[in-house]
Amino acid sequence: MTVRPTDSAFQDTRPWAWSSAAGSGLCLIFIGMPGAGKSTLASALARRIGWAYLDTDHLMEAWFGLPLEALGKALGRERFMLAEEKTLLSLEVNRCVIATGGSAVYSHRAMQALKGNGVIIYLQADYPTISQRVERKPDRGLVMQTGQSLHDLYLERCTLYERYADLIVSTASGSVQDCIHNLEASLYELWPQGKNGH
Repeated sequence: MTVRPTDSAFQDTRPWAWSSAAGSGLCLIFIGMPGAGKSTLASALARRIGWAYLDTDHLMEAWFGLPLEALGKALGRERFMLAEEKTLLSLEVNRCVIATGGSAVYSHRAMQALKGNGVIIYLQADYPTISQRVERKPDRGLVMQTGQSLHDLYLERCTLYERYADLIVSTASGSVQDCIHNLEASLYELWPQGKNGH
């Protein structure tokens, strides 16, 4: 579900969306490809609504004492994903905006746990946009199989992101504020049928 609200719609939905989320004690959890804007949007949104912000990649870096790229090389793909799963399953937070690592969706257990604690929001961007952003920051620590291209990874993960998402918000263009506006309008549509039962 991608919504592009008018300014008047945004003004109407803004207080309702966040008060409903706050009352439920749920979290807002971002998933998506590296370069989709998870950390940027999550931190900006958390500041805007006065919630806590958590980046699970940073949590793993703090846990192991290594930058993410070095951590991926040290552990290897399979052990890295097990460590990521353990990190996600250990989360016990409320009223928190969470940016997950791009490979979080490889763990069904972790995604089910996250779903039980909040709204899963897939930040979606087309492949050319993702490729361009990744090229600008090549030290993101991508978890890839030997011989796998970024395009292969994109195609593989998009199916998983769509499977677990409660909402899909495009981040291919526009500002951070545009994305937040779209997200608030999407939550307005979701919440009456969603997890707080209102």
